[in-house]
Amino acid sequence: MPALRIVMAAMLAALGAGCAADAARPEAEFAHAEAGIRQLQEAMASGRTSSQELVRAYQARIEALDRNGPRLNAYIALNPDALAEAAALDAERRAGRVRGPLHGIPVVLKDNIDATPMATTAGSLALRDLRPRRDAFLVQRLRQAGAVILGKANLSEWANFRSTRSISGWSSAGGQARNPYAPDRSPCGSSSGTAVALAANLAVVGIGTETDGSILCPAAVTGIVGLKPTVGLVSRDGIVPIAHSQDTAGPMARTVEDAALVLAAIAGADPADPASAAIAGSGSDYAAQLDGTGVVRGLRIGLLRKHVEEVSPAAAAATTAAMEVLRAAGATVVEVDLPTEGQWKKDEFQVLLHEFHAGLERYLREHDAPLQTLEALMAFNREHADAVMPLFGQELFEQAAATGGLDDPGYLAARERARRLAGPEGIDAPLRAHQLDVLVAPVTDVAWKIEAGGDPDVAASYSAAAVAGYPSLTVPMGEAGGLPLGLGFYGPAWSEARLLRIGHAFESLLRARRAPKLQDAAAAR
Repeated sequence: MPALRIVMAAMLAALGAGCAADAARPEAEFAHAEAGIRQLQEAMASGRTSSQELVRAYQARIEALDRNGPRLNAYIALNPDALAEAAALDAERRAGRVRGPLHGIPVVLKDNIDATPMATTAGSLALRDLRPRRDAFLVQRLRQAGAVILGKANLSEWANFRSTRSISGWSSAGGQARNPYAPDRSPCGSSSGTAVALAANLAVVGIGTETDGSILCPAAVTGIVGLKPTVGLVSRDGIVPIAHSQDTAGPMARTVEDAALVLAAIAGADPADPASAAIAGSGSDYAAQLDGTGVVRGLRIGLLRKHVEEVSPAAAAATTAAMEVLRAAGATVVEVDLPTEGQWKKDEFQVLLHEFHAGLERYLREHDAPLQTLEALMAFNREHADAVMPLFGQELFEQAAATGGLDDPGYLAARERARRLAGPEGIDAPLRAHQLDVLVAPVTDVAWKIEAGGDPDVAASYSAAAVAGYPSLTVPMGEAGGLPLGLGFYGPAWSEARLLRIGHAFESLLRARRAPKLQDAAAAR
């Protein structure tokens, strides 16, 4: 413990020093600040910019703000081929071929997603040399759509599934990702680097992954939009797993429209992921289904009151204000509860332990990784404890290693109970009983301070959707003390289009996103 306190004290001192130094610098200028996909497409179509120029501009901003200045630590690696990819796409545009809305758009990927020629580290030094032979299925789809992979984002190591005392946003491969609104505050996890990059305008859009809150929470506390799709809508092929019952990748963006455009590109059936067999065809044009604020009139919205009661007074006040805006726009807001609230937690934990053990070892074998078992990874961590475990241990690894196989009767029963309690008897129950269109709640509370001993227990409304495999969406709803807050939207399986329509209307009514006031002496243009 003394050693841990010394390391953590030094890290927090560095964060504080960074804040003080940043405050003395002029605000960085950036020509593409807050620019969305359609705006950038118009600029490229008119010749005002190009994909190569966009990549150079974002690379310069990453150098100024991520590697230097505030040192946000949003990125683990940049794609060495990004400029070449952008040049090829610019040539296609000049030849009259534009693949779609993502043509030439720089995208950041969470670093548990395979994308050549970069390593896939999952934030761990144990995987720093793991270079996949091919792209993940969703990355193939992004590249087919014309996206440029800008780089790989930092994350909570092993997607926050190594220790019971892990610190969100910290990894041995990438260090501590820093919330751009207050660098001593948590960016939440595990898709922390993707969220920080988008909040700070270090990419246009990005991809995160979620098992339970890992898209929703970081998006909420960094003031961006995050969508966790229904499990199976987006292939998990080529992604370092935690649990196949709950894992999914999803879009993260600064606007709902951009999230919808990215979702359309990455959604689709994949023979390598059996869960995607439930999809009827490939991705829908989600952005085309977005409408104005008139969507709100006549909506019946269920406010999960327990989750309002759990957050701070400031977050609760922001939620109340958001509900008043929705009521004024014609919605009916009904206070409700999930009848099975939290009853799935014990079973969920058993599911995660069993599926992590089996799924991770399968991924490592299929990728011909230098370390192919959980036992080998734990031995690596012990051998390199100074670099890998200076702040927390590997208790979850140890518990997962002790589980049986996926034919274990206790695991199978837990999986069935958890899904039923969170889905049909959880989210579906108030939707049906009160004839609601959507459930809403604050995603979490105000971002907490990064401290030794791991993340505190914080309010969270996203777990039911995660365990059920249902979709969830977060949209900025305001601030508390200059720190962003997100409102969560929850619905039944395959209701992404509905959530996006409602979320877009909410976003249009509140226009709550505010860019962080980043400081740096070298302006990135």
